[in-house]
Amino acid sequence: MVDGIPGALGSVLTRWTMGGSAVDAAPAAWREPMGDDAQEAELRLLALSGQFLGVLTLAEPTGEVRMLADLPRLTDPPLAENLRPRARRLLQQVREPGYLRAFLAFLNSRGWTLHPGDWLPGANDDVPDIYAPWQDWAASAERAASSHRAEADGEGLTAENWSLWQPAARRAAFAVLRGKEPERAVALLSAKIGGETADLRVRLLELLDCGLSEADIPFLEGLGGDRAPRVKALAASLLARLGHGVRGGEDAAELAGFFSVQARGLLRRGRVVVPQALKTPAQRNRRNTLMETLSFAAFAQALDLEPERLIAAWPWNGDAMADRALAEMAARSASDSIVALLAEALTGSDALDPFRFGPLVPRLAPGQRRAAAMQALRGAGASFAQALGIMDGDGSMENVIATPAGAALRKKLGEDGARPGDHAAELLALGLVASRAAAAQALEHLAAAGMLASDPRLDMLRLNAALDDRGAIP
Repeated sequence: MVDGIPGALGSVLTRWTMGGSAVDAAPAAWREPMGDDAQEAELRLLALSGQFLGVLTLAEPTGEVRMLADLPRLTDPPLAENLRPRARRLLQQVREPGYLRAFLAFLNSRGWTLHPGDWLPGANDDVPDIYAPWQDWAASAERAASSHRAEADGEGLTAENWSLWQPAARRAAFAVLRGKEPERAVALLSAKIGGETADLRVRLLELLDCGLSEADIPFLEGLGGDRAPRVKALAASLLARLGHGVRGGEDAAELAGFFSVQARGLLRRGRVVVPQALKTPAQRNRRNTLMETLSFAAFAQALDLEPERLIAAWPWNGDAMADRALAEMAARSASDSIVALLAEALTGSDALDPFRFGPLVPRLAPGQRRAAAMQALRGAGASFAQALGIMDGDGSMENVIATPAGAALRKKLGEDGARPGDHAAELLALGLVASRAAAAQALEHLAAAGMLASDPRLDMLRLNAALDDRGAIP
């Protein structure tokens, strides 16, 4: 009798889907308990169907059934239970990858992580390294357990246990090794990088940015014959930062032809770079392509200028696209000292343009980023979203609500006709860049401006103000 019921329920579900009565299609064994009243019979059929499908039937797995490894424990604790509901609401607001990355980085900077019951990363998501064990668990639970055991044992990354680590955890462990013992790290990478995919070779090679020195040159030069163009290009950029391989040849001469270097001043001791007029879109595209591929030192050499002189002679604020292209060139291939000089040139005025400054952000120390973000908040038309683009969720800025950007936000919130959901992204960004004390201060000012304490747009600020700081901000 039971064997025929699932087949009969197929007709019942079809009729319900079409919006009709299904009493006539019910299994014969259910006719008597359904009764004679049509409306009551329909309700009883619904109850019987739900009970049968939910309790007495089991879905057969379509593939192999495996026991998953335990989810690895992270080094930092999850948020307290009383803060988890607010974090879950915030996860609905930070679905865009950039905001999600900033939210995770904010929690990481305070020494906390999300609870796995609220969120788990995908295997290829861009998340802080602390979540690497979870990423590997998502990619391959069994091998992730092996990598977690290696980490838990305190053994660290070695040539012998390299294969035990899953890619994300291995990359995080290599970053730690590079920070502590840079020469040992490059020796290990030299021995093991050949067995990795192109994508993983690039991700590991990017970590040499920390502690880059002359000792890395032989290894980087050896990557000139790598089979992946991305790996060769990244190795060439790192070599260029060390002052090697700066000759650009015909391409550098062609790029220099788009500019002229002229004398300036009464004594004609100064020099200024003057862009040539671009007559066609093809010329602009070609200039952009050359700036995307050549190194900063090669460009300066083609102009017969020292890299430091090129920064001083560059016509800043004349062509926003050219300014950004030069910043991108420096971020990709210039030394740390040149990047610092370029950052100083771009922050020399009262206002900071995040569009021009943005490419330098990954090469700057946290203190430099905070100073630049605070300067950005003081400019005309500044916003907390712009500051967040510079800070990347490092919630450590003080007194931010008192900046011109904060005053502009309070004014907009108090305008007539403002709707409940207006400026939600700006309030979210404010909560991600403010220190704990600054978040509490901002809540007081926003309450005075008329915002209700229960307004969901204040969730990030309330979480910030409630979150103890377990880690030291560098």
